[in-house]
Amino acid sequence: MTTMPAGRRRPLRPARVVLHLFLGTVAVGWLFPILWAALTSLRSYEYTATHGYVSLGGWTLDNYVTAWRTAEFGKHFLNSVYITVPAVLLTLFLASCVAFVIARFSWKFNIALLGLFTAANLLPQQALLIPLFRMFTEIPLPAWMSDSELLYDSYWGLILVNVAFQCGFCVFVLSNYMKALPHELYEAAMVDGASVWRQYWQVTMPLCRPALAALATLEVTWIYNEFFWATVLMRTGDKFPVTSSLNNLRGEFFTDNNLVSAGSVLVAIPTLVIFFLLQKQFVRGLTLGASKG
Repeated sequence: MTTMPAGRRRPLRPARVVLHLFLGTVAVGWLFPILWAALTSLRSYEYTATHGYVSLGGWTLDNYVTAWRTAEFGKHFLNSVYITVPAVLLTLFLASCVAFVIARFSWKFNIALLGLFTAANLLPQQALLIPLFRMFTEIPLPAWMSDSELLYDSYWGLILVNVAFQCGFCVFVLSNYMKALPHELYEAAMVDGASVWRQYWQVTMPLCRPALAALATLEVTWIYNEFFWATVLMRTGDKFPVTSSLNNLRGEFFTDNNLVSAGSVLVAIPTLVIFFLLQKQFVRGLTLGASKG
């Protein structure tokens, strides 16, 4: 195997140039809506109405101040925290339990169980709208758990529906990750008298931290950005998560797109912060999972 001398660049072949152009075009196309929304949010509606959006000028930060006050983002951000944090923790815990059983125990329903959890991700959520809505309006809850005394119009309803739809993907990822762990670790644990629970909690879970960190980053983003179920299963405006509160920026006969863009940027900031904070763990989880097996 020959190595290239230090300081010497690889020749630019036509295929390599085409690949770079393609990747650059895809990157620009992917970033364009985000950059356009950020640009629009920094301009006044009066200026863009006069000069059009394909122009420069009318810079202002008033859209962010107005969006924060009109949509009451401070209160709705807390609502998103109440829904996202328990949903992510519960999803990862339940998925890790199921994945541990699938990865470590051989029984005839092993593949069927994995297929059952994975199939939930293949079913369109909209197909379950009517039965879930009717079920949530019939299931009672104590008054201390829900103001409506129903699963409908409660944080618990959104937490459960997110857990139900996200568990399948997490089970699939964690079960494949756990299957690649050395069997000798569990044999040694059984020799030392470790119970199944200790094998799961003290042996498996510490080794799965990179995969759990990667999944936590994805799950926080997906559950936090969820819009459909919050709109369907909530009726009290004060309980809406922050993504659904963007509807407060739309008028009945008129919508200020600059104001909505500012609100969208504010909503997206927490997920960006979480991603950059967990970026190392996210990449580490992906690379470790790819190198196993």
